[in-house]
Amino acid sequence: MLPLEHCKYYHIYNCGNNRDDLFRTRENYNHFLSLYDKYIYPIADTYAWVLMKNHFHLLVRIREEEEIGIYMPLNSDGSDDSVRFQTTTRNNLTESAGNNLTESAGPVRVISSNIPESAVPVRVIKPNPTKHFSHLFNAYAKYYNKIYNRTGALFQRPFKRIEVTSNKYFRQLVVYIHTNPVHHKFCKDYTDYPWSSFDIIISTKPTKLTREQTLEWFDDRENLIAVHKQKLDNELLNAITLE
Repeated sequence: MLPLEHCKYYHIYNCGNNRDDLFRTRENYNHFLSLYDKYIYPIADTYAWVLMKNHFHLLVRIREEEEIGIYMPLNSDGSDDSVRFQTTTRNNLTESAGNNLTESAGPVRVISSNIPESAVPVRVIKPNPTKHFSHLFNAYAKYYNKIYNRTGALFQRPFKRIEVTSNKYFRQLVVYIHTNPVHHKFCKDYTDYPWSSFDIIISTKPTKLTREQTLEWFDDRENLIAVHKQKLDNELLNAITLE
């Protein structure tokens, strides 16, 4: 499986190992989103997402290295710990991302990747986007296995990723992601499903989701809502379904 590349758009998806459940309670869903905010928000723009009982779908763009900046290990001895990190800033060398995927108090600031080494008192590291997703899944698996007293892999490996290379593909994928709970009969109306980005996209609440750009792909909010009611291009989406 090829590593994730900067500046590219991806459909990232996966399911439970042996089709096992990934989420059982509201707290499970919220914990996954909290970990997503910690590991993925700093390195990727998120356009759409859905979490379901035994699988999930994400539509993201991996940010350029200059957008991501550099990171500083949290270990007091300065050792490399790419799981535990915080974003570094010019005024505060250990500022965390904070908040969750649905609401945001403002953007996270990062140091430019070409900052002089003398300006930073400890060794810094450049994040590996593929590892960030692996850290997310590993962290959630440890949490899930602990609270449900289970062992072994929780997710199928490696996690699936397909590059999104056209405007039509992007638009259809957003709709596919939001309507997937209906397809799998988790609900009758996708607008009622609580664990997707649909309500966030059509709202005006502050968010870390890349909402404005998603709306631009559909021209405006009204057209996005209308397109969600149309029939999907199944031929185009055959390559990205889990079925």
